[in-house]
Amino acid sequence: MTKPLLIEHDDGVDRVTLNRPDSLNALNPDMIDALNAYFEGLQRNRTTRVVVLKGAGASFCAGLDLKHAMARRAGQQEPPGVAESLDSQRRIADIVMLMRRCPQPIIALVQGSAAGGGFALALAADIRIATRSARMNCAFIKLGLGGCDIGTSYFLPRLVGVSVASELILTGRFIHAERALAVGLVSEVVEEGGLDAAAEPYVEAMLTASPVGLRLSKECLNMSVDAGSIEAVIAMEDRNQVLCSRSEDFNEGIRAFLEKRKPVYIRR
Repeated sequence: MTKPLLIEHDDGVDRVTLNRPDSLNALNPDMIDALNAYFEGLQRNRTTRVVVLKGAGASFCAGLDLKHAMARRAGQQEPPGVAESLDSQRRIADIVMLMRRCPQPIIALVQGSAAGGGFALALAADIRIATRSARMNCAFIKLGLGGCDIGTSYFLPRLVGVSVASELILTGRFIHAERALAVGLVSEVVEEGGLDAAAEPYVEAMLTASPVGLRLSKECLNMSVDAGSIEAVIAMEDRNQVLCSRSEDFNEGIRAFLEKRKPVYIRR
């Protein structure tokens, strides 16, 4: 049986591939479980420092596997109750919360469709790189649901502003690669087949940072987005810098800078 998620680890980097290309990597129960298990396992993982998330085949992720969901519902004599529906909904939402809680930066490589839940996965990453074929949308509102789902109403306004977020959430229209770049939703747009190469400078730069410094930087960014004041943000930054300055990584970073070489950090 084909694994829904492929994970390759290489020298501090996990390359994670959504592996249902025949279904445009749509989220079925097996993939949802695999994503939850993987991102939950990162919480105390000191070996993985950076995650690169991509989809196999022509698309990143087309969202929930509606064919599977409808087939399952058709086999039920009664529609699921509120508690069961909420549990199913939360299993998907847990993925994006775990993505934000894990200390490793996540780079999403988006090609083709990133719709609905697939869009939510891309939004929950720290950096997004897209090909010219990329098209992303909040598909939920086109299915008789609300447009706010799986964290999209949290992430989108913070990434692109309330006006563009409102447009995408209330209409379900697609945003294509060039406009996504213009509004700051993605960091780069590259030609087809160029995603892996485009990600390497980001990965290399992150691996040059100290392990503890990189993790604390993601934590601080997460908290700063929702901080109530600049005083709260600076208090977090001050705490993180003092912690980093007491580590061996700081001494190695200073030595490497003065000796004009790449730092070599202890794995921890």
